[in-house]
Amino acid sequence: MSFPRPLRRSASLSPARSLRLVVLGQGAVGKTALTVRFITRRFIGDYDPTLEMIYRHVAVMDGDTVHFEILDTAGQEEDSLRLEEKIRWGDAFAVVYSVTDRCSFDEAVRLCFLVHHLHGGPKRGGAGGGEQPPIVIVANKKDLQYDRMVPTAEGEGLATALKLPFHEISTRDSYEEAVAVFGALYRELGRQGHFSPGSFKRRTPSKLLEKIPRMPASSAAAPAGRSLSFNSFRDYIPE
Repeated sequence: MSFPRPLRRSASLSPARSLRLVVLGQGAVGKTALTVRFITRRFIGDYDPTLEMIYRHVAVMDGDTVHFEILDTAGQEEDSLRLEEKIRWGDAFAVVYSVTDRCSFDEAVRLCFLVHHLHGGPKRGGAGGGEQPPIVIVANKKDLQYDRMVPTAEGEGLATALKLPFHEISTRDSYEEAVAVFGALYRELGRQGHFSPGSFKRRTPSKLLEKIPRMPASSAAAPAGRSLSFNSFRDYIPE
């Protein structure tokens, strides 16, 4: 049996536009559907809610080629140390809830505060410091109006109180709305200087993240981007 050679950074894989995104939220809110919609343009509604994947995808954002590493978390209850390690791995976060599930909204509130607690601090935002990590609050399943339990105004109020972007979307109905979520995180990272010269640093490998499967996506299904399997996120770290 032959094994693929580890992927090494080349001139076409510039570290200046690479980022790690973590999709957080309670189970069954549409985290995987959102991620796969962004990568493949297709909507697939049924997934195993206990699985976690790291996806790798290359897309064009505002004229720049961006290399995404997206951790799609399972959303199942787990010990706090495992969740904290996943949060520390990421550069930016999409916190997803379903408008049809009040409990998922409450969990989104908790996750926003947890991300800010673990990732916020003076190291972000340069000398000024104090900027919170990029977080987008995503209210999914707006197409299910008859099952709605969380009003739009309530999601907007949470985002206003936390000073975070808010997107109410239908992953099923709109590819563009899925792209807007990831684009907002990319632009906020740029605003905070994440892609400035010297900002790319060697990352410490995570034994927990090593255990999460890497999922290839079909490049033929996504003409605007290029997706490929990801054997180990350490392959993407420069020597």
